[in-house]
Amino acid sequence: MPLTLPPCDYQPHAYDGPTREEVLRLRQTYLSPAIRLYYANPVMVVEGYMQYVWDETGRRYLDAIGGIVSISVGHCHPKVMESVAAQNERLQHTTTIYLHPTVAEFAKKLVATLPDGLDTVYFTNSGSEANDLAVLMARAFTGNFDIVALRNAYHGGSQGAMGLTSHSTWKHAVPHGFGVHHAMAPDRYRGIWGYDDPDAGANYAADVADVIAQGSCGAVAGFIAEPIQGVGGAVEMPPGYLEAAYGFVREAGGMCIADEVQTGFGRTGDNFWGFENHGVVPDMVTMAKGMGDGAPIAAVVTSRQVSESLATALHFNTFGGNPVSCAQGMATLEVLLDEDYQGRALRLGKQLFAGLRGLQERHPVIGDIRGRGLMSGMELVTDREEKTPAVELTATVHERCKDLGLLIGKGGYFGNVLRIKPPMCLGDADVQYIIDVLDEALG
Repeated sequence: MPLTLPPCDYQPHAYDGPTREEVLRLRQTYLSPAIRLYYANPVMVVEGYMQYVWDETGRRYLDAIGGIVSISVGHCHPKVMESVAAQNERLQHTTTIYLHPTVAEFAKKLVATLPDGLDTVYFTNSGSEANDLAVLMARAFTGNFDIVALRNAYHGGSQGAMGLTSHSTWKHAVPHGFGVHHAMAPDRYRGIWGYDDPDAGANYAADVADVIAQGSCGAVAGFIAEPIQGVGGAVEMPPGYLEAAYGFVREAGGMCIADEVQTGFGRTGDNFWGFENHGVVPDMVTMAKGMGDGAPIAAVVTSRQVSESLATALHFNTFGGNPVSCAQGMATLEVLLDEDYQGRALRLGKQLFAGLRGLQERHPVIGDIRGRGLMSGMELVTDREEKTPAVELTATVHERCKDLGLLIGKGGYFGNVLRIKPPMCLGDADVQYIIDVLDEALG
């Protein structure tokens, strides 16, 4: 029986723009070749509604990568679009040198979702900017310079964030990463200590202490980590890891930074923030992507005391706190909270993981299933014992899923991890469709 997408009442507009071939020609002529396409036979996305997108022919796809984990409550969510349209009619741009109600109200609502002490917001436009700023603030506040990050991490593509990132595939041969030291990735699938080791978290965290002692002057400005490494292939920090690592960093005078760009806003299901799954409270939280349901908005949240260290010199972001972006962020947060998207991610995540583990039993190429809530990764290997990355097979399955109407991501250093991180508005039938398409593509 052919696979069929769950029914959807939304009717897309008739597309009357340039053809796919013309757009491809224009792109190849005028856009940088560094801006890559995702598929060998690329999709042209022209419209979106909730968990679905449409191409120029009117074909519908389930977007199970959510605009690279940026769509949280759904493409063009009606309540979000209503707020954005109202703001656009009044004022599209002003900067934070003037008062504007939305930026202040959004900051207040955002802070209310975080633990006490994380009470001051600095808005930026992207996760890369937010991570750059967090490092600057950590150095300004502590007076120290060295930063500890993790291998297999991705924290952005700007020159500063590139230094924090630890994938050669994302690095250029330019000066970057001054003072950044990379500790061992706490990967329980490919690392030294596996899922069956109850002390894996403590063992991996000991490497952070060793990096501080052997790789720095003994005093550090900060430590940055994702609760689940996103681009790195949905690698979740082991139990006890962040608690121990944070302790070592604070003993060395450093600030603990949680990169919640992909794990935040309820996506992991159990808690609103990924760090809460580990029983820790960071000194700074960086956020972006799902924060604005696709709008270019990001932020660093920290304490008033740490924020004041940045006020010793001028610092300014022209578009950080833009009224339209903040209106979209505010409306997105209201939908997330009012409609309990966190609870939805928890329930649907259990359904998704049960289905993925069922696939693992039937398909020997699936080496590992990992993640939490609606942030999952499926690592493909040619041999389960050797864990040999199935790079070509992953590319084939990825393309085949698209042909069957399912858009998912790829990640991991070898590009052999299928990333499934859909908008949190999807339903039970969509989750089953994801499983069915993967089953077909893997077969």
